[in-house]
Amino acid sequence: MNKQLLQWSDSQYCDLPWRKNRTLYTTLVSEIMLQQTSVTTVKKHFDRFLKKFPNISSLAKASEEEVMLAWQGLGYYRRARNLKKAAETIHKDYKGEFPKKFEELIQIPGIGHYTANALIAIGRNEKAIALDANLERVFARFYGIQEEKGPKLQKKLYQLFEEGKIAKEIKTLGARSLNEALMDLGRVFCQAKKAECLICPLQKKCIATKTKNPLSYPLTNQKIKESYELKLIRVLVKKGNSILGLKRKEGEWLSGQIELPTFIYSSEDSTLNQYPKWKKKINLDQLPSIKTGITKYKIQNYVLNLTSQELKKVFSENKNLKFYNIKSEDTHFSTTTLKILDRIEI
Repeated sequence: MNKQLLQWSDSQYCDLPWRKNRTLYTTLVSEIMLQQTSVTTVKKHFDRFLKKFPNISSLAKASEEEVMLAWQGLGYYRRARNLKKAAETIHKDYKGEFPKKFEELIQIPGIGHYTANALIAIGRNEKAIALDANLERVFARFYGIQEEKGPKLQKKLYQLFEEGKIAKEIKTLGARSLNEALMDLGRVFCQAKKAECLICPLQKKCIATKTKNPLSYPLTNQKIKESYELKLIRVLVKKGNSILGLKRKEGEWLSGQIELPTFIYSSEDSTLNQYPKWKKKINLDQLPSIKTGITKYKIQNYVLNLTSQELKKVFSENKNLKFYNIKSEDTHFSTTTLKILDRIEI
C-alpha cells in the first residue's frame, strides 16, 4: 500500500459526487446505492436523490412510495427500504445524529457490518476497513491469502486487520483515502476475472502478481448457480395516455411497484407462483419482446396488446387493476414496464 495508489485514485475519481462535500448521511446513501450497482449508474442518480432528500430528516419523514420513486433506475429496491429504515431509526432514536460506535451502528435496521465499517472508515475517516468484494479480492491477492471468498475470507481479513497484519499503512495514508483507493483498484485493475498487474500501482509488492496466477486468489466456491429460463406474457391495455397496471403487494417481487398484467407462459422453475399461468394458445414469434432478469431468473418478456374486455376473459383478478397515467412522475412503474413503454408506441 503506498501513496502512488492514493494519487492514482484521487486523480481518476475525485469527481465522484459522493466524494465531494461528504457527510455521514451522503456516505450512507452512496454506500447503499453502490451495493450491487455500478459506479456509472449511481453517478446518474445520486445528486437527484440528494436533491429530493438532502438529509436524514427529509428521508425519514418521506413516504415509502416517495423513496421508491426517487430510487427508480437503481434496482434492488430492498436497499431503498433498508436506507429508509436506517434514516427513520437515526432520526427517531438518535435525534438525527449517527452513533459513533460500530456496535451501535449495526443495531440500526438497514445497516450491516459492511455499511457500519464504511461509515466509520469513509464517513468519519477513522480506523476501519470496509470489506466489499473489491477489498476482499485486493487484500487476498496483495497478501497472498488463500481462503474461500465470502464469510470465511472476511472473518480472516478482519482478524488480520485487528492484529495489525494487513493495511498497516492506514494510520499514515488515512482510512478514507486507503479504503476508497482499494475499492477503485479492485474495480479497475484487480477485477474478479481480469487482473491488470503490469499497470497496477501495487504490483511490486503484490504476492499474487509474483505467482503469475493472480486470478487464483481468493479461492472460489465452484458450486454452480441455479438459473431458470422464464417466459412471461405482459399484457398492454391502453387508454389514451394511460395503461392498465397492478400494484405489487408486500412480499411479492417488486412490492409497491406498478407492473403490467403479467402471466407465466413457461418456466423451468415449477415452484414459481409470482404470476398466474397463461392458459390460451398464442404465437410468441409474432409478439415484440425484451429480455430482463431478476434473482435467478432469465426472463423473456412478450408484450401482448389487448382490450379491457379481452383481458377480463383471461384474468379473473382484474378488480385490483387500474389505469395509470404514463406521463405522471408520481407513478412508480417497474423497470421492465418502463422498458416496454420505451419500446412500444402509446
